[in-house]
Amino acid sequence: MAAENVSVVFKLYCLTVMTLVAATYTVALRYTRTIPSGDLYFSTTAVCITEVVKLILSLGMLIKETGSPVRLKNAIVEHVFCSPKELLKLSVPSVVYAVQNNMAFLALSNLDAAVYQVTYQLKIPCTALCTVLMLNRSLSRLQWFSVFVLCGGVILVQWKPAEASKVLVEQNPLVGFVAIAVAVLCSGFAGVYFEKVLKSSDTSLWVRNIQMYLSGIVVTLIGVYVSDGEKVLEKGFFFGYTSWVCFVVFLASVGGLYTSVVVKYTDNIMKGFSAAAAIVLSTVASVILFGLQITLSFASGAILVCVAIYLYGLPKQDTSKLRRQDLPHDSKEKLIMV
Repeated sequence: MAAENVSVVFKLYCLTVMTLVAATYTVALRYTRTIPSGDLYFSTTAVCITEVVKLILSLGMLIKETGSPVRLKNAIVEHVFCSPKELLKLSVPSVVYAVQNNMAFLALSNLDAAVYQVTYQLKIPCTALCTVLMLNRSLSRLQWFSVFVLCGGVILVQWKPAEASKVLVEQNPLVGFVAIAVAVLCSGFAGVYFEKVLKSSDTSLWVRNIQMYLSGIVVTLIGVYVSDGEKVLEKGFFFGYTSWVCFVVFLASVGGLYTSVVVKYTDNIMKGFSAAAAIVLSTVASVILFGLQITLSFASGAILVCVAIYLYGLPKQDTSKLRRQDLPHDSKEKLIMV
């Protein structure tokens, strides 16, 4: 019983942290992008710094995994300097994730945090489709049903989206929605591609992360140069950075790494609860901080999305066992012999 209690407590801890990180990141990022001043930071530099922090954290985890700096050095030499093909392979999700992260900044510059949080759940059907196409997996009827319910909920949210009365900066909801759509496509493809790479060899997760983040730093630096090169040279790389911006970078860096670790100790149902709870928290925070006015359409859509997330995470039934139970006794014996 004690072990079970500890397990439940740990799972609740994981659920709480995942929920708080997801909700806080969205609201904090929204806040930093809607400050009515001329000192708005460059989102491309924030994405780049996030990749650097993730690389440092992954190096720390790899040291812990290998047990000594010497083994860490050998692992880096073998998998980074002597494996250009692997680096090239991991550059694909690096580019896609870089686009996704920049789209998140653009979306939250034009949409409220609650609207973003609900609409971003479209990554679930996108990931499901990529899983079917790229990993040759199948979805249950309930999962397909939940995908359609989720899409219906997002349509309701966008039909008459909630509006914030305390945001004074100019916004373009259409741009925000297009940015989310691109981010969703990137999230689905990159996540499944990275999973496929992980399962194609026994290489450590942290080694793969290091390979990806090294490529990510190069890609995001190119993005800084192309998008904001002249402005960065004029005003500085860290122009407009405040404690809130640093907090957003910290959440973006730790959130993804933490989620990838704690998912081992939770299940899809708890992940679904976490996503639904993050939507609720983001909505409450948006009402308090940004004066969000919730419409009936938004509330109905958000509820549908939460229900869809829960249904999608329900475990599949083992239909083979059910079919065997329905067979007569002699048929079971023949089945076993085959």
